[in-house]
Amino acid sequence: MYRELKPYQIERLKEQYPPGTRIELHFMPDDPRPIKPGTCGTVRFVDDIGTLHCEFDDGRMLGVIWGVDSFSVIEQEDVPAEGEGMDMG
Repeated sequence: MYRELKPYQIERLKEQYPPGTRIELHFMPDDPRPIKPGTCGTVRFVDDIGTLHCEFDDGRMLGVIWGVDSFSVIEQEDVPAEGEGMDMG
């Protein structure tokens, strides 16, 4: 069941899930055409009611509702900065 978020909660979501954040969807209980569990996607933006608008790897774009839909952030592996760790000698 969706409940209205307070402005400070929405700001927190925008900070916690900035554009480019990768997520893995576990399940969507209220969607008539849910995205398959285990599908990964990229957060494009969080709107002013707190919905995470995501582009999924299967090509679908869909809003994920925090507190209703189940998902987790995919931790990105540490990637060296450009030029870092390269032997230039």
